[in-house]
Amino acid sequence: MKAEYAEMLRDTLPHVWCAGCGNGIVLGAFIRAFKNTGMERDKTVVVSGIGCSGRISQYLDFDTVHTTHGRALAFATGIKLANPSLNVVVFMGDGDAVAIGGNHFIHACRRNIDITAVIINNSIYGMTGGQTAPTTPEGRRTKTSPYGNPESPFDISKLAITAGATYVARFTSYHTRWLEKAIAEAMLHKGFSVVEAITGCPTHWKMKPYEILRLQKEKFVRSSIESVEEIRPEDIGIFKREVKQEFCEKVHKILRN
Repeated sequence: MKAEYAEMLRDTLPHVWCAGCGNGIVLGAFIRAFKNTGMERDKTVVVSGIGCSGRISQYLDFDTVHTTHGRALAFATGIKLANPSLNVVVFMGDGDAVAIGGNHFIHACRRNIDITAVIINNSIYGMTGGQTAPTTPEGRRTKTSPYGNPESPFDISKLAITAGATYVARFTSYHTRWLEKAIAEAMLHKGFSVVEAITGCPTHWKMKPYEILRLQKEKFVRSSIESVEEIRPEDIGIFKREVKQEFCEKVHKILRN
């Protein structure tokens, strides 16, 4: 293992992820992004929820909190309000973020609290057996939709933009360098930042890892469109950057007065 990764990881390997899982790619992108920001580990807290992506907090040698399902942003909000000087990063899966955690997600966007949310979107509940998630494409067969998913999926990036997040980006596990740069930019952004990382689940989608990466290469297109109405599900890029007063600043100003 390269030293640049080893120094950021706890001695908890081997990991529990399946071969070809995109979580490791996102973890690597985060480590490289963090080093590029110049931020300090002692002033950074990593929070995660439940699911395959929740294991990230156990592997990173940071101050970390592995929280309950859907509540990662609630814990992160408390941490940030208690000590606004901390850099707070939250890792969630798509189900964790916008299903059971959906209410916390939209209100974190609305508040514009200075937290970076990295949402690993593999379009399925991976750890619990391959059930339909709120991001599962319509018509796809899963353990809980054996005849095809009848529901329309959420577009996480569009949801984040509409709810009020001030930095929103989406990239895939194939477009790792762009993903890395987006995570770094998100951490340096003053306000609520969402980076949606599209990954694959080789186990439940019954695809080989290289097939997933090839699909991402062919399907997803770099876009500079900033109008939420025009963003398509296959668009990747940085969709929103907005300068707006941050939530902790407003709260602590009220408390001082």
